[in-house]
Amino acid sequence: MSDVVFSAADFRRRALQHVAPLDQSWREHGDHVLNRDSIREIEQLNLRDAAVLIGVIDYPDEARVILTQRTTKLRKHAGQIAFPGGGIDDVDGTPEVAALREAEEEIGLDRRFVETVGRLPQYLSGTGFRIQPVLAVVQPGFVITPNPDEVDSVFEVPLSFLMNPDNHQQDSRMWQGVVRHFYVMPYRERRIWGITAGIIRTLYERLYA
Repeated sequence: MSDVVFSAADFRRRALQHVAPLDQSWREHGDHVLNRDSIREIEQLNLRDAAVLIGVIDYPDEARVILTQRTTKLRKHAGQIAFPGGGIDDVDGTPEVAALREAEEEIGLDRRFVETVGRLPQYLSGTGFRIQPVLAVVQPGFVITPNPDEVDSVFEVPLSFLMNPDNHQQDSRMWQGVVRHFYVMPYRERRIWGITAGIIRTLYERLYA
């Protein structure tokens, strides 16, 4: 991947050319491939629709991706690394609107700085969500104001780091009596893993592999 230019412009081009596949294609991406035995179990859950914003910042030196550290007070995925996002409300209409609204509510990201450019396959989580990742380019100049009830901190990771498969480690643990396999992407003092790492891996597979 040494000849790839990890700029926001190139990301936009790849995202706009990417054709969102049929919903069932989620089976063939990310950590779902590592856990094929649990696919039927996940499909039988009563899943809530959600959306997350994969925001790639258009810095002149290198594109960087916005991530959050969730507060430990949350009921689900407390303390984990996540994309801004949450449940899709009836008034949202589309995953794009939901992702933009959630980003404003969670980290204060003004949607005037955000251009949505595509979608990835949905990610179905064993914790009860059908997540639609929304791809976006974010222009610099925004101000981040984390909602302390949801977010402990907001940070950025170079797109080049996240799209390097050498940084995609694999791990496993027992969860609800079953061995679950997942990706881990350590970055400095952060440990990106679980759903977020699975979505990042899908981004790599769809746009950069």
